[in-house]
Amino acid sequence: MNILLLGSDSRAGTHGRYGRGVTGARSDTAMVLHVDKSHKMASVVSIPRDTMVDRPQCAKPSGGTAPGEHQAMFNAAYQVGGPACTVKTVEKMSGVRMDHYLEVDFKGFEKFVDELGGVDVTTHRAIKDTSSHLSLTAGRHTLKGEQALALVRTRHGVGDGSDLGRIQLQQTFIKALIHRAESIGVVSNPARAYALADTATKTVSADSNLASADKLLGLAKDLKDISPDHMNMITLPVRYDTHDTGRVLPLTKASHQVWQALRHDHPIPKSATDNSVAARTDSPVTTDT
Repeated sequence: MNILLLGSDSRAGTHGRYGRGVTGARSDTAMVLHVDKSHKMASVVSIPRDTMVDRPQCAKPSGGTAPGEHQAMFNAAYQVGGPACTVKTVEKMSGVRMDHYLEVDFKGFEKFVDELGGVDVTTHRAIKDTSSHLSLTAGRHTLKGEQALALVRTRHGVGDGSDLGRIQLQQTFIKALIHRAESIGVVSNPARAYALADTATKTVSADSNLASADKLLGLAKDLKDISPDHMNMITLPVRYDTHDTGRVLPLTKASHQVWQALRHDHPIPKSATDNSVAARTDSPVTTDT
């Protein structure tokens, strides 16, 4: 089973503080979640938003069709045709069919974290980023919704300020979130599980096959045996574009290895990421287990 997880950087409503003067939404985060046939192992491939890809022809939400584009920024697909166009773009670049998609925006992310009672992480150094309104001292923290959002959005507070450093934070936070859900027995407590699933239906957009609390609860039960220790999280192997260092290009051979592993339900070989610039980025945050 393959699920495209999307985080959109909608700046509407109460979240204008995260980008004043900017309207609309973009795909700020994109991860392909592959669940193996045993439902006990998973692979997650993060796609950097600045990756240059060939975008297919897409239907526009306002009507009409947007022609395909050669070497377009990955996150532009969302601007052109929303999640449906992003799904088509991922399928084109990977050759992997997406069975579902789930999308959460800023407000939904904050609410979901708050419903869990916060998420525990440890920072190994102070992190301060005025752009994302993040200020954390070194040490252990229980992050509520707004702080958690600031953490997964920060770019300038970690690494070289690129999207690659932020992806490392996002992957670490997801593992911490799963640990939190396990520790409070979300799936084993039917009432709490349904309440969270009901919250998700109000804060998460999904394809029609997941668009109800019962269906989301069913998905959670399908994934309950996958612990963070059995979840391999990588970033798509990329290199910087020599013509524009603000953009990245997939490493052809290595990316093929990654997508081929998912297509054949195999673990992603470690060698696939060895030469990626993303492999040089370390997260200053770890999970509390």
